[in-house]
Amino acid sequence: MNRKNRSAFRLSRREMLRLATAGVVSFSTSGWIESLAADTAKDPKRRKSCILLWMTGGPSQIDTFDPKPGHANGGQFKAIETSVPGIRISEHLPKLAQQMKDIAIVRSMSTKEGDHGRATFNLRTGYMPQGPIHYPTLGSSVSKELGSDDAEIPNFISIAPVRAFNPAAFGPGFLGPQYAPLVVGERALMDPKAGGDARNLSFRVENLNTPSDVDQPRSDARLGLLDSLGKDFLAQHPGITPLSHQDAYQRAVRLMRSTAAKAFELDQEPAAVRDAYGRTAFGQGCLLARRLVERGVPFIEVSLNSSEGAMGFGWDTHQQNFDAVKKLSEVLDPAWAALMNDLRTKGLLDSTLIVWMGEFGRTPKINKDAGRDHFPGAWSTVLAGGGIKGGQVIGNTGVDGMKVTDHPVAVPDLLATVCKAVGVDPLTQNMSDVSRPIRIVDPKANPIQEVLV
Repeated sequence: MNRKNRSAFRLSRREMLRLATAGVVSFSTSGWIESLAADTAKDPKRRKSCILLWMTGGPSQIDTFDPKPGHANGGQFKAIETSVPGIRISEHLPKLAQQMKDIAIVRSMSTKEGDHGRATFNLRTGYMPQGPIHYPTLGSSVSKELGSDDAEIPNFISIAPVRAFNPAAFGPGFLGPQYAPLVVGERALMDPKAGGDARNLSFRVENLNTPSDVDQPRSDARLGLLDSLGKDFLAQHPGITPLSHQDAYQRAVRLMRSTAAKAFELDQEPAAVRDAYGRTAFGQGCLLARRLVERGVPFIEVSLNSSEGAMGFGWDTHQQNFDAVKKLSEVLDPAWAALMNDLRTKGLLDSTLIVWMGEFGRTPKINKDAGRDHFPGAWSTVLAGGGIKGGQVIGNTGVDGMKVTDHPVAVPDLLATVCKAVGVDPLTQNMSDVSRPIRIVDPKANPIQEVLV
C-alpha cells in the first residue's frame, strides 16, 4: 500500500484502543491479521468468485460421480438419472442430480501421488512439494488477482479446514502472509457433532468486539503503551515488514467498524434457509460462502471433513466405505444443492465458480474391510456455475474404473481451467522466495476447453 493510502487509514486513539483491547495485538492463530497486511493488489475490481468445496481424505468417485452399475467394482449404490439425459450419478446425491445442467463432471483425473500430504499439496497448489520453493495455495493465487486491497473483508476465507495432512498446502507460500486466508470454524471441528447437528455453530470472526469489562481509562492506558511501543519499533526498524504489519492493524479496525463483519452472523438468515443447507458444519459453511460471495469475496473454501456416525476420517474410507460415503453424501447433497439454488436465485451463479475435489480418488476394487483405498490413477472432480458449460461429462474410466480411457486430465490442466473460468490468466508470474518467477499454473497445462464458456 502506498504512503497516501496508509495515511488515509491512520488510526485514531479510540480505534487503536478497540484494536488493542480486542486482542488483535497478540498473534493471530487464524492468520487473518497477516492476511490483511497486503500490498497493492493488481486489480481493485472484483470480477468473479470461486468456491472450493474441499473433500478431506479423497472421495470415492465410483460412489459419487462415476458409478459403475452392473460391475463388481460398482459396489452397493445405485446410479440415478439426472436432469441431463444420459448422465447418471450416485443415488445418494438426488438434489445435485437435479442441478446437472449447471454441472460438468471431470471423470478422467489422472495423477501419480497417493500420499495424503503430498497429494493435498499437489491438488491445492498445482505443484509438488519439493525443493526450496514454497508454492502458494490456489486460493491465495486467485484472490491475489481478483481481490481488492481496500476490501472490508479479507479476499480469501477458509471455512473449517483440516490442515494436518500438509499445513503448507493451505498457506500463501512465497506470496507472503498478506495473501493468507482468514480461517474460521476450526473450533467446530473439535465438536463430535461437527458433521452432524450444528444448530448453534458459529463462524464469527474472533476478537472483533471490545471486552465489556474494560473501561475507558484502562483502555486509554493500553492505547498509550501500544502507541509508544509501536512508534519506537518503527523508528528503529523501518521497512516494508513493519509498515505492512501496521497496515494489518489498520485494516483489522476497518473490519471491526464495518457492517461487513455481519456476513459471518448466520443467525441473520431465516431458519428455513439454514435448514435447507443442513444443520451441519459443512452445510452452514456453504451458507456462509454464499453470504461472502454476496459481499464480493473472490475466493472461499469450505471443507467437508466428517459426518456424524461415520467411521474413519473424512472421505478416507479404508473401512466401511459405503456406510461412510452414504453419510457424507447426505451432508454434501443438500448443502451444495442449496448453495447453487441460492446463488441462482440471487443472480450470482453465473459469476461464481464452484469446484468440488479432494486429493485423489478411491480404488475401484473393494478391499476385505468393505473399504476403498487410495487411488490417484483415475478419479473425478466437478466444476459448476460461473464460467462453465454444464450438462456434460469429460473423460471416461471404462466399465470397471481402473484407468482413464479417454481425455486424461492432469492437476495443472484442472487448475488452469479454474483460473480461466474466473478470469485469471494461469500464466501470471509471481516472484518466488528463491528470486525466481513462478507462474500460477505450470505453462505446460492444457485447460479443458470443452467446459469453458
